[in-house]
Amino acid sequence: MKTKLKKLFGALVPLRDPIIKRLLKESMALEWRQYGIAMVAMVVVAITTALTAWSMEGIVNALTESEGSGHVYSVALMIVGIFSLKGVATYIQTVFMQRAGNRIVARKQNELFEKMLQQGAAYYNTNESSGILNRLTKSVRAARSLVETIVVSYVRDLLSLIGLVAVMYYQQPVLSLVTLIFGPVAVLGVRKLISAVRDVMSNEMAAHAKIIKLAQESMQGARVIKVFDLEGEMRGQMRQAVSDVENRANKIVRLQAITGPLMETLAGFAIAGILIVSTLKSFNAQPLSAGELMSFVTALMMAYEPAKRLSRMRVSIETKLVITRQLFELIDAPLLIEDQPNAKPLPEGDGEVRFEDVSFGYREDKPILNHINLTFEAGKMTALVGSSGGGKSSILNLIMRLYDPSEGSVKINNMDLRDATMASIHREISFVDQDTFLFSSTVFENIKCSRPDATDEEVYAAARAASAEDFIKDLHKGYKTPVGENGAFLSGGQKQRLAIARALLRNSKILILDEATSALDANSETRVKSALQSNIADRTTIVVAHRLSTVMNADMIYVLDQGEVIEAGRPSDLLNQNGPFRALVDQQFESAAGENTETSST
Repeated sequence: MKTKLKKLFGALVPLRDPIIKRLLKESMALEWRQYGIAMVAMVVVAITTALTAWSMEGIVNALTESEGSGHVYSVALMIVGIFSLKGVATYIQTVFMQRAGNRIVARKQNELFEKMLQQGAAYYNTNESSGILNRLTKSVRAARSLVETIVVSYVRDLLSLIGLVAVMYYQQPVLSLVTLIFGPVAVLGVRKLISAVRDVMSNEMAAHAKIIKLAQESMQGARVIKVFDLEGEMRGQMRQAVSDVENRANKIVRLQAITGPLMETLAGFAIAGILIVSTLKSFNAQPLSAGELMSFVTALMMAYEPAKRLSRMRVSIETKLVITRQLFELIDAPLLIEDQPNAKPLPEGDGEVRFEDVSFGYREDKPILNHINLTFEAGKMTALVGSSGGGKSSILNLIMRLYDPSEGSVKINNMDLRDATMASIHREISFVDQDTFLFSSTVFENIKCSRPDATDEEVYAAARAASAEDFIKDLHKGYKTPVGENGAFLSGGQKQRLAIARALLRNSKILILDEATSALDANSETRVKSALQSNIADRTTIVVAHRLSTVMNADMIYVLDQGEVIEAGRPSDLLNQNGPFRALVDQQFESAAGENTETSST
């Protein structure tokens, strides 16, 4: 019997759930003042609600008994006091609950965003941005709503119900016991809905994420969609995703709405039971006064609303709990790359980078690098060349410690990067990616973001060094011109030159150029190469390039294939050998010559 009662209580009171316990603990610890004031106001609301039912006895008696107008005035004054107090308490409850809720949303969004910034690149390879964005918005709001539902239900509604039942019991104990018979029936009915709600809400979150994903792809891939006439395909996918969300939302509505008819039916049985019991002769021995009967009936009718809200509350909690769990899954996700407990800053040095017997793969069953040994000498330019998939980008990722090697070690200034702090590693590195990313701000801000303490003149100098100042001055607002989302208002070459300016401004000891001039025309490439040459004299420069003309002035070239170094040496030495590098150069020369011939004939 005791076990059954625990199960029944657990169906209505899910406070043992670890997510709810954690959310309440965190929320109350941070916003205990706001919630404390709101709870005091809720207690006042509950008391005044019960007093409203109790006061009906005085109202009826004042109107039916001839005790003089003074008694009527006193009762009227009491009613004004009760309702005014309830109104003020309701206002205070609402304001402070909303303040606390808004603070929870802000804190959780900041906490979630902070975790997103801490995560390594590998995390975003396996987690779609649409799902993360969905949690950043919908899950955080669900967490706030979950706290509010629990606090309001277990303080205001539960206390109001207890107070009204107390008034009923005070006026007529026997009739009150009749209404309590139907409570366990309501709890059993609610238990049946919970498992169905969990399944539907899990699927609904996935469908919401699909809508965000499709919207992102439609904006980011607008040109591809237009050129390949994919509007119909995208439209069909979106309609299906929207339909899935609509259908699951309708299921949730139906499940939540079931509690209404359930409580209505039980209320009907309760009132009918009271009528039947009240007609029994044994009950008529002590008839109720008109005021007592009115007070009892009012308390019974008023108790219906908080009882109905409490029955709906359990289903509402479950819908929000499914979404909130996903929020904490993201917050609690382990960091794939993080500082070791005893991590230290990189020691002072000249920026030499070494790979010692390094193996690496994005998946354990598919290695990319196989026991490679490389040295990127300080103050010199080293180039990585070779066919696609050879491991060039993986080497850059390991230098920037976006990933850790599965075997061996990557060292800067003779220190294993796993023993160094992430901040000190990144201070040593500037990076220009082949997929240029720009923030949706101005030209000036996109350059300066790499070194916020730089002066305006240093920003302008970096732009000149990257051969970007000419086109910047031609923009309608110069350096203050917004570049649009990811540089949408600029050409590929202009974006690339801004990225180079950003890297040069950082003035770090290690400069990584991943196809940094791939989007430039021949004239711009020549100017940028000349500017880079004058800015990298004392830096460790690591260049990845498919256009081999850009690496002919390198001090060292490593040729990679299938994750292994198959050739290494100075450009002049490699050209004199009949090896892989010479074959790559001849292949590009023949390809370029063929294109020129076709252009001339045309």
